[in-house]
Amino acid sequence: MKHNHIMNMNTRRHFLRKFAVTLGAPLALSPQIFGQDAPKEEILKEDDPTAVALGYKEDTTKVDKTKYPQHKDDQFCEGCLLAPVSREGERIACTAFQNKLVPKKGWCMAFAKRPA
Repeated sequence: MKHNHIMNMNTRRHFLRKFAVTLGAPLALSPQIFGQDAPKEEILKEDDPTAVALGYKEDTTKVDKTKYPQHKDDQFCEGCLLAPVSREGERIACTAFQNKLVPKKGWCMAFAKRPA
């Protein structure tokens, strides 16, 4: 009987130790904890190879409609599923471009309308 009690104590201690490490990991990995700056946000340029391949334009009104007939005037990066997080300012991060910042009023062929 005592043996089971000791096993349970060791199991609880082991669990609590792992649990504490798991909870503390995000804080320990935070760049601010180590005195480092957060990674710089990069603005996507129209001449970026991926941007060129996807017909990216910083202004949706400047898209060549003969080259990109699927483009519609009401399509903006801000309403796209690939830029899921809205933020203050004129730019948002786009997953199609490795989270580089794109203007909210931009467009590319990867546009997928966010459901209302």
